[in-house]
Amino acid sequence: MAALSTDYPGTDYLIIGAGSMGMATADWLARHSDASVQLLDAFSPPHEHGAHHGETRLLRQAYGEGSSYVPLARRALKLWKQLEEESGETLFQPTGVVNVGPPGAPFIAQVEASARQHGLALDSLPGDQLARRWPGWALDDTLHGCFEHEAGVLFVERILKCWRARVEHSPRIALATGAQVIRLEAGEQGGWVAICADGQRFGAERVLLSSGQCIAPLMAGLGVDLPLTRVRKTFAWYACDARYAQDHFPGFSLTTPSGAIYYGFPDIEGAGFKMGRHDSGQPLESGEAMAAFGEHGDDVSELQQVVDRYFPGIGALRHGAVCQYIRTPDEHFLIDEPLPGLIVAGGFSGHGFKFASALGEALGIWIDQQRRLPELALFGLARFSSLEGSTQ
Repeated sequence: MAALSTDYPGTDYLIIGAGSMGMATADWLARHSDASVQLLDAFSPPHEHGAHHGETRLLRQAYGEGSSYVPLARRALKLWKQLEEESGETLFQPTGVVNVGPPGAPFIAQVEASARQHGLALDSLPGDQLARRWPGWALDDTLHGCFEHEAGVLFVERILKCWRARVEHSPRIALATGAQVIRLEAGEQGGWVAICADGQRFGAERVLLSSGQCIAPLMAGLGVDLPLTRVRKTFAWYACDARYAQDHFPGFSLTTPSGAIYYGFPDIEGAGFKMGRHDSGQPLESGEAMAAFGEHGDDVSELQQVVDRYFPGIGALRHGAVCQYIRTPDEHFLIDEPLPGLIVAGGFSGHGFKFASALGEALGIWIDQQRRLPELALFGLARFSSLEGSTQ
């Protein structure tokens, strides 16, 4: 144990934020390291205050956000299936995923390019053929679709519960819930110290900061400016007919002719047809309360107009919810070590969870072996040239 002071408990590693990335990293460390680890979370995961609630996330490999993600996506799928086998839980539903948009739209073009580059199975077909294949769509040949057979749906809250159960069985890992970190300081004898709102202090030689909206404020207190912004997002569930059952309808992304981007899920286990909008949203400050679903003027209408246009078998709105995205300016992740021994992992919202199994492995290797895997090169802080010289 690397105790930094007699005034507070010290461990080898400290993970601040026990959500998707923090818990995945702790799970990897529990199985591959002899180090002692302290996890801190302001709430009790899984919860609704981060980016891992809402039941489901899409898992794709032919990636519209860039071909560089594909090796990470492939590794993640292997690890998801391994976790499913080890836990005995259903964590992944192979529904397939179809990406729909105008022919030549950048997202669709990148999906097809990713599939070609990495040899992924992908069916490309015009919208009218897609609608014949899945009658739940109302499409014509002005739109185009790419169907990925091996894609599907992850059950996020089940996954967090599995990780938490495994972590809590490890004698080397401690999870403290209700531990709201309000400040980070350099340790008197090296390493870093986290100070909580209730006065508790935790120290470690190496730290992973993966606490979503709190990352930027905590790093600002150390003189490091990170380009992370917070956005309020909405999603909703609808009544639907049998065309949208999980055995008959895939997960999807939809780029409309105007360029708006939506995503959705079939009716899984009777939950209803689920849909949200990926772009747009309302900016929020860190810690600012989110307005409930329906309190913003566009909450219902921005989803309903798409339901009315493209999904003929969708019925009444059942209920809606809100969540938050934490984004970087280019919407790629931010994973780096801006100060020695202090790794930050953020900017995942919108498309990060599907990679959590592989990123937990990569972050575990980085914190434990001080080795950065090449798959993480895309996500470094140096790509934001305006931040050069911002660390002290």
